[in-house]
Amino acid sequence: MTTLFVNACMRGDESRTLMLCREYLEGIEDVVEVDLAQVGLVPFDKEMVAARVEKQEARAWDDPIFALSRQFAEADAIVIGAPYWDLSFPSALKIYLEHVSVCDIAFHFTDDARCEGLCHARSLTYITTSGGFLEGANFGYEYFCGIARMFGIPEVRLVAGEGLDIAGIDMEAQLDKARATIAKLKS
Repeated sequence: MTTLFVNACMRGDESRTLMLCREYLEGIEDVVEVDLAQVGLVPFDKEMVAARVEKQEARAWDDPIFALSRQFAEADAIVIGAPYWDLSFPSALKIYLEHVSVCDIAFHFTDDARCEGLCHARSLTYITTSGGFLEGANFGYEYFCGIARMFGIPEVRLVAGEGLDIAGIDMEAQLDKARATIAKLKS
């Protein structure tokens, strides 16, 4: 069983989100990591879109332009590690999703024009941390709930360490709440 870990923790080892991700992934075999700080993806422009459409129409699914989409679609479980930035997540993660969202790999349209997911994953676990309290406004997580529906992933789970930058707060106690969620998910 392959677990795909999409690492959008742009601060590397200084990231509290990455720390929680590593704790979550501990003991899970066959983890494949995509470190978005290292892969250097660029947003699709007019030429890239045209090239991808041409390859889609030719059904050239082995082309490297589809590698990330194939990897995502074939994973048995997906873990997204993304700190809460600017009401959602780092832009590198959105660019990654542009590369993953390929019709006839991650999803397709049925004869009656309904979007139907093609991903194998049974769950997507979204792990995040934030300096303040999100108070029901975790737009990054909500975005991934929509992505999971589109891609046919039936279960979306959230691990959130919140309030970590508030003066006087017990940061370890806040992280322990996230760790308790991790323990429940892994049991």
